Amino acid sequence: MKHFLKTTALSLLLTGGVAHAEELRLSHQWSTSDVRHEVAQIVADEVAAAGVDLEITIFPSKSLFKPREQYRPLSRGQLDMTVFPLSYAGGQQPSFNLTLMPGLVKNHDHAARLSQSPFMEALEAKMAEDDVMVLVHGYLAGGFVGKDTCITHPDDVVGLQTRAAGKSFEQMLVGAGASITSMASSEIYSAMQTGVLDAANTSSSSFVSYRIFEQVKCYTPAADIALWFLYQPLLMNKSTFEALSSQQQAALLAAAEKAEAHYLEQAKLQDAKSVDIFREAGVEIAEMTAEDFAAWQAIANETSYAAFVADVPGGQELLDLALAVE
Repeated sequence: MKHFLKTTALSLLLTGGVAHAEELRLSHQWSTSDVRHEVAQIVADEVAAAGVDLEITIFPSKSLFKPREQYRPLSRGQLDMTVFPLSYAGGQQPSFNLTLMPGLVKNHDHAARLSQSPFMEALEAKMAEDDVMVLVHGYLAGGFVGKDTCITHPDDVVGLQTRAAGKSFEQMLVGAGASITSMASSEIYSAMQTGVLDAANTSSSSFVSYRIFEQVKCYTPAADIALWFLYQPLLMNKSTFEALSSQQQAALLAAAEKAEAHYLEQAKLQDAKSVDIFREAGVEIAEMTAEDFAAWQAIANETSYAAFVADVPGGQELLDLALAVE
C-alpha cells in the first residue's frame, strides 16, 4: 500500500533542479475557524518556516476522511497526522474511552496536568501499539444544548433523543433516562434541524464552529463546573515521524510546543466566547449547580465508571492513575 510520506528530498532532477520537500497529510473534521484547525495550522506554519524541507498539507472539514474513521488509516500509515477526539477510537483501544469520562477532569489546568502525568504515559503506550504518537496534547471543555428545553440536571434528559461524543457519556445519559443517537459533532446541526436530536453535548468550540446556536433554545455551557472534557490531541503516525531527519523531527517538536501553549490558552477562552455567541443569537443560557453536578456524577459512578472498570483489562489501574492527578 502506498505510503503518503513522499521521501523525495534527495531526488534531484537530471537538469540540476531543486530537491522537493517531503509532504505530510493532516486531516481533521472541523472548519477552518475552529481552534483545532488553528493548532494544525500553527504546526504547519512553524515547520514551513523552519526550512527543513518538510511541508504539511491540511485537509479540514472531513474532506479527506470521515470524522470517526481517521485513527485506523493513521495507524496504518495511510494518513500522517490528525487532530482527533481520542475517544472516537475507543472501539480499537477501549482504554481511550477514559479520555471522555464524565466529571474526571475538573478544569483546564487540571486537564493540562493530566496530559503530563503517568496516566497519559499509559495511554501513549497504548497508542504506540498502533504506531501512533502524540505531537500536541489538548483538552476542550463543553456542555449541553436542548432544542426545546434547558438541560442542567439528569431529570432534564428523560425521554430525549440525545447525542454524546463517547461511550462513557452515552452510558451516563442512558442511566439518566435518555435515548442515544451516535454521530460526529459535525452532524449535530442537521440532526437538530431534521428533528433527529432533542439534545446534544460536545465541546464549546464545536458548538460555535458548527453554528449549533441556530438550532437550539437553551445552552448549558462549561463554567466553574464542567461535566464534559474531551482529550483531542494532534496525533502522528509514529513510523512516519521516526523516518524523518533529526532536523525535521526537531522542527515538528518545536512547532508542537508552540501549538500546545496556544491550545491551552484558547481552550480556556472558548467557553466564555461560546456563551457570548449563543446569547447574541437569542439562546437562553442555563447554569449547572454543584447539586446538579453531583447528581450526574452519582449516575456516572454507577454506569460509566463501573462499566469501564468491568470491560477494560487494567481499567481500574488506569482509572486510578487518572484520579491520582490533583
